[in-house]
Amino acid sequence: MIEVHELTRKFGNFTAVDGLNLEIDKGEILGFLGPNGAGKTTTIRMLSGIIAPTSGYAVVAGLRTVGSIEQLHEIIGLLTESPGFYNKLSAYRNLEYFAGFYQGIDAAVQVEKYLKIMGLWERRADQVGAFSKGMKQRLALARALLHEPEVLFLDEPTAGLDPEASDDIRKLIRNLSLEGRTVFLSTHNLAEAEQLCHRIAIFRTRLLSLDTPRNLRQRLFQRRISVRLEKVTGTVIEAVERLQSAKSFNQEGNYLFVQLDNPEKDLPGLVERIVQAGGRVMEVGEERHSLEEIYLTLVREEEQA
Repeated sequence: MIEVHELTRKFGNFTAVDGLNLEIDKGEILGFLGPNGAGKTTTIRMLSGIIAPTSGYAVVAGLRTVGSIEQLHEIIGLLTESPGFYNKLSAYRNLEYFAGFYQGIDAAVQVEKYLKIMGLWERRADQVGAFSKGMKQRLALARALLHEPEVLFLDEPTAGLDPEASDDIRKLIRNLSLEGRTVFLSTHNLAEAEQLCHRIAIFRTRLLSLDTPRNLRQRLFQRRISVRLEKVTGTVIEAVERLQSAKSFNQEGNYLFVQLDNPEKDLPGLVERIVQAGGRVMEVGEERHSLEEIYLTLVREEEQA
């Protein structure tokens, strides 16, 4: 659905995007993560045909982003970080106006549909200038969806929304994916990215890593079993030290973190050894590294390099 080949954008001597290669499938939600100034917005602007690359190219839903701009804008939806509206017009009139740019859609039907989905139908006659930031954000997402696009580029879609509204938007994005629409999601909300995205691209001018959150964890961090005990005694520590399947372990308060040769196979033996040593096991699980830890590890590695 989206193919990116050596996409590069320079502004004078400054390289904002350096040789980006990506392939994104139909129905996939890709999280595009990076620090401020990493080139994320520039990438979205190139993929949506707003600016041309210095070199390389991209294909979105079978269309080159340079040379097919009008056709491209018929099949993509774009939510920018700072959407603009006609503040003296009503919410309904704003969407009705923007719907006029697309061929073959019933503006009245689509405007009503998405104002209702976004919880703005009761405020449809109000001037947009009186809307809060969160309400404008929901209106902007409605505008991006009016023409039922195949591909969505979303730049911070839940920025400024309260928790309930943010959850509604996340549910909407999931449903869009289930309908087969492709979503390119740029966000600083790492918890949100982990909830929504099939794969994560960590980006800082160039692509640092691209994979599922699970695979990124396995690649960057060793799997460790966490065992919470009522009390960690010297006898328990000695018992774990003698366990041949335990490659390493460390204690943090009432927790033992143990790296096993084969966690699925060796876990019962570990728990049995702890209990035999007099340990009272309260909880057993696997140490979980957040997407934030993954992100910070990759960005710091890049800084050091």
